[in-house]
Amino acid sequence: MSRDLPETPAELRNLAVTKSVEQLDSGAYFEALARRVAIPTESQNPDRASDIVRYFTEEIGPVLTKMGFEVKLEANPVSPGHPFLIASRIEDPLSPTVLLYGHGDVQHAHPEQWRTGLDPWSLRIEGDKVYGRGTADNKGQHSICITALEQTLAARGRLGYNVKFLLESGEETGSPGLLEFAAANRETLSADLFLGSDGPRISAGRPTVFLGSRGTLNFTLRADLRESSHHSGNWGGVLRNPGTVLAAAISSLVDGAGRIKIDAFVPGPIPDAVRAALEDISVDQGPDSPAIDEGWGEPGLTPIERLIAWNTIEVLAMRTGDPDAPVNAIPAAAVAHLQIRFVVGTDVTDFADKVRDHLAALGFPFIEVEVAHVMPATRLDPDHPAVRLVLASIERTLGKKPALLPNLGGSIPNSVFADTLGLPTVWVPHSYPACAQHAPDEHALVSISREGLQIMAGLYSDLAETREVWAPRHP
Repeated sequence: MSRDLPETPAELRNLAVTKSVEQLDSGAYFEALARRVAIPTESQNPDRASDIVRYFTEEIGPVLTKMGFEVKLEANPVSPGHPFLIASRIEDPLSPTVLLYGHGDVQHAHPEQWRTGLDPWSLRIEGDKVYGRGTADNKGQHSICITALEQTLAARGRLGYNVKFLLESGEETGSPGLLEFAAANRETLSADLFLGSDGPRISAGRPTVFLGSRGTLNFTLRADLRESSHHSGNWGGVLRNPGTVLAAAISSLVDGAGRIKIDAFVPGPIPDAVRAALEDISVDQGPDSPAIDEGWGEPGLTPIERLIAWNTIEVLAMRTGDPDAPVNAIPAAAVAHLQIRFVVGTDVTDFADKVRDHLAALGFPFIEVEVAHVMPATRLDPDHPAVRLVLASIERTLGKKPALLPNLGGSIPNSVFADTLGLPTVWVPHSYPACAQHAPDEHALVSISREGLQIMAGLYSDLAETREVWAPRHP
């Protein structure tokens, strides 16, 4: 029987959620994802540049165009092989705008390392697992967002707000040019709210929201003391050993229990709002996750506080002499590559100088310190109205409370959106910690994909009904 009255907001919301899940149940969602996985968009491989363009122009662009987006492929001002796709759907220039984000590139596939029966460029579903390069990072995640938005538009006809979509193609190589592109295109990318989907949930069974990420800074310590090695029997005790020196230098930065020893990089007290958000969250301990090491890291903190709300210094690699063929000689040089993951409030602007001064005071002025890569730390206030809106929307859709991470333990280019564009940033991931992203046998989960489609369709619908919450400057 036909209805005379228009559908209520709740009925439209339910319809959008239902239609989105139908795309998964019918297989249409996985058919689209299979096409996308089949395009080898390895951003570290210059031979894949044409595949990256093809991914944008032949796969993603046409889908967005059918949804009423104006789609453009823009050059990267820093890295020509890593273009940007910019899509805009403007219903009313006076309405608020949401900026969506994802990345079309993937890590090296290394097909020879995948288990028998799996091909990184072919989608394969086994039980709850959906195998293929990019299924978790990030093709599956932005495919969920696109599908849910498509079905929300089909259910509602219009959103009542504008949507812009930025897809980059160099995230897996450190997002070269993203900062410069955003700075030069502030008006094009202007919005009221940023919504991204990348990274993992806190665990497979719990939907998660995070508001930024720890920063990361990679640095190298090098003790290059002489031109050649010398016999340890003839010179041991009178020649400085660079390996011993470097070991002592590292232990002055981080001790054998993982505690940071250089005061300049010990963060201040954990904010109350951050600590409160982490109270009911634990570090993932699923069957594919490593066991937590007791007694490691800053004492007095819970494991999740050490992972999310504290700084860590990690030794990534080090070398002195020839470990594969050691000889009885004092090496000429030693080198160590390290990384600090840091939270908001940690000043790393003169990191190398602080480390040099610290080491010089300990008698190691000859150790060279080089900074290789920096990504700033960001964190939206957990009490921001948009955060409460997103959390309530997810709980309404799934009937369970999502986890709120004030920031991700890893690092993402969130500072571009939070600092350069000045947007409140909210991330809703659709992967999980044991997804093997960047590794052989990368996979998504059917169960999380289903929930992701439900979450995003519900959220896109709720944004239409709550504009005064997330965009108060608009009438």
